[in-house]
Amino acid sequence: MSFTPETLLRHWQTLRRIPRYPQKITAGDICQHLHDEGYEVGKRTVERDLHALSRIFPLVLDERAKPYGWSWSRDAAGFDLPGMTVSESLTVMMAKEHLRSVMPASTLEQMAPYFRQAEQNLNTLSGRSALAAWFDKVRIIPPTQPLLAPQVDEATLSVLQEGLLHNRQCAITYQRRVAGDVDEYPVNLLGLVQRGVVLYLVCTIKMYTDLRILALHRVLSATMLDTPTAKPKGFKLDDYLATCAFGWTTGILVRFEALFTPEAGNHLCETPLSEDQAVTVQEDGKLKVTATIHQNPQLVWWLLGFGADVEVIAPVELRSQIAEKHRTAASIYD
Repeated sequence: MSFTPETLLRHWQTLRRIPRYPQKITAGDICQHLHDEGYEVGKRTVERDLHALSRIFPLVLDERAKPYGWSWSRDAAGFDLPGMTVSESLTVMMAKEHLRSVMPASTLEQMAPYFRQAEQNLNTLSGRSALAAWFDKVRIIPPTQPLLAPQVDEATLSVLQEGLLHNRQCAITYQRRVAGDVDEYPVNLLGLVQRGVVLYLVCTIKMYTDLRILALHRVLSATMLDTPTAKPKGFKLDDYLATCAFGWTTGILVRFEALFTPEAGNHLCETPLSEDQAVTVQEDGKLKVTATIHQNPQLVWWLLGFGADVEVIAPVELRSQIAEKHRTAASIYD
């Protein structure tokens, strides 16, 4: 057998597709799986591979009825190959790209061999597998003005992640944003939240029970302590986020009504604000949008981004708030 990197990968994927007896798989089915993974081989090549591999591994061919099927023998020892399919490689690399900031450092370290193998697999089959090229064809972009992520010390991030993972307190030095003073105190880590490009710690400080939010990039150093985390009774991260802690979740439920220019409001026909949203076209061409939504700071920020392309009708308090901010902005520019 030829042991070029691509052939070896093909043999690995072939072996991984074979079930244990009495289940079986045909050479044609294996060939189709290999095609899906980007290996351009014919059924005859797969059959030759299987016969050659059966001289090394405990594979059996059931020839009692066509189509013939291949299996691992009933008494074959447990066997696992440390290989990945192209689909698995793609999933691993996507996870590395988009989830690494919220994964514990120890987990990332353990995953390093898988990341390397996934990258090698995709590079080996680049140009021959549609899936291998997928990683270069998709991107996630922010819906707002792109911002560069603040610098986070990797060692500090690792300590805080491990403290959160193992429910241990951490002693930190924290630089306040306004005064620039540096404080030192122990924290009880309760959650890690990513909003946009910024990571935040949800925690309590010292022996106090009031919940705090600390920007992780302002933590200058961290040391994990032996003392366990003092978790407030009944605390759940999702419940805390639902209190509008970050200004973009639950607020007062209101009946929202506004007039949008077509250019500003057309996207709401495809991505509505709520299940009960209604859109009607007015005589002047504007879109009247009504929906039951939560009124919170995020809503105000979103509406202000449309400028003169939206007029809030209701609720009256929200209309007044938006109007006042626009008057203030106009006076600055005047």
